[in-house]
Amino acid sequence: MKSAVVFLADGFEEVEALTPVDYLRRAGVEVFTVAVPSSTMNDPYIVMGSHKIPVIADMNFDEFKQEFETELPDLVFAPGGMNGSKNLAANEEVLSFIKKCSEGSKQVAAICAAPALVLSKTGILKGKNWTCYPGMEDEVDADDVEDSTSCANVPFVTDGNITTGRGAGAAEEFTMELVKILCGEEVSEKIRQGTCQR
Repeated sequence: MKSAVVFLADGFEEVEALTPVDYLRRAGVEVFTVAVPSSTMNDPYIVMGSHKIPVIADMNFDEFKQEFETELPDLVFAPGGMNGSKNLAANEEVLSFIKKCSEGSKQVAAICAAPALVLSKTGILKGKNWTCYPGMEDEVDADDVEDSTSCANVPFVTDGNITTGRGAGAAEEFTMELVKILCGEEVSEKIRQGTCQR
């Protein structure tokens, strides 16, 4: 069974985070939502979305570190939301884990502000094509994305083992790309039909 880790930090964009959780679980992927600690958290499992929707994560951060100490998931995903992305980027263990997954040829995904604020800090966007929320590419240190190309006006970009998405409005198309990568075209088509996509 394929596995995925979804990092949730206070201020995450709900539709960007939960669309992949929902669709990947429909596709048979074992998805673990992980609460990343921040100064605004009152409970190690409850993460507050950017639109004040609280989500109970499957794991707190200590449990995540124990579970994935020696084995990497097939996918690691960082949702957007400005504050959520900043909180993820401020956590060195999150950045280190994302980089480790990329170097281990696992799939890495991020959407909205997260490609610029989170993935760029790991150095894995160097030499890659990627996309993000409009204007966020201006927040990136040029050295962190050396020889890369930020692609505008596309819902998502997959370059090698990295998939990036534009924003909340692209969450479904972005997620279907992840389903196709992890589970194949046939499963992707079943999800598409089952969710009445055009």
